[in-house]
Amino acid sequence: MITKRIIPCLDVKNGRVVKGTNFQGLSDVNSPVELARLYSDCGADELVFYDITASFEGRKLFTDILTEVASQIFIPLTVGGGINTLEDFDRVLKAGADKVSVNSGAIRNPDLVREAAQRYGDQCVVLSVDVKRVDGFFRVFSKGGRENTGMEAIDWICRCVANGAGEVVVNSIDTDGVKGGFDLPLLEAVSNRVDVPVIASGGAGCIEDFITLFKTLPKVDAGLAASIFHFGTVKIPELKSVLRENDIFVRL
Repeated sequence: MITKRIIPCLDVKNGRVVKGTNFQGLSDVNSPVELARLYSDCGADELVFYDITASFEGRKLFTDILTEVASQIFIPLTVGGGINTLEDFDRVLKAGADKVSVNSGAIRNPDLVREAAQRYGDQCVVLSVDVKRVDGFFRVFSKGGRENTGMEAIDWICRCVANGAGEVVVNSIDTDGVKGGFDLPLLEAVSNRVDVPVIASGGAGCIEDFITLFKTLPKVDAGLAASIFHFGTVKIPELKSVLRENDIFVRL
């Protein structure tokens, strides 16, 4: 039986963890170092660290904070934000990341995924896709959800997986921060088309949302969330215990 993963996400801006709704209205939450240590100690399976304004501001990711976060945790760390070149991959990996998440950089340079997979291995390359419905179609957005690329999301994801992306984080802008449940139709469309791990992101509001996710879409490998963990609405040990009670296998 495949173990399902629970992954907290740190959206970092100006050195602080922030959270909003539908990618807007960001408010300060906490220190990324303190939160990372907490999640590592309380049973999170992995941790995702996004420097959420790096691409929009046209700068490189803040590696000083990343290095401190990496030094405090003992679980796999995926890092994204401002990843545009192989040199960015190298710099982030040397700062302590286990996997590198690429989004806008792959849109600007579609060969980046293939080149990174060839150099570092598929398992190191995570495709992060910000998706929003536009006129009934799933569209890819870039620059932290600010810019509609016009690309059809499912085809884009399939193309990047074919180029070597070893994992896909599907960020639903429509459900982000709303706490009404994961975007099941979007996740089903993705998981039916790719054979790499799919991570659901955006919409979790309670423990039942994770149960619904894994029961409805058994192909989805992991649930990622931010605010419900940051503000203590859902505690990871309790979440995992309830998932086990519902015959969803997780690491305790």
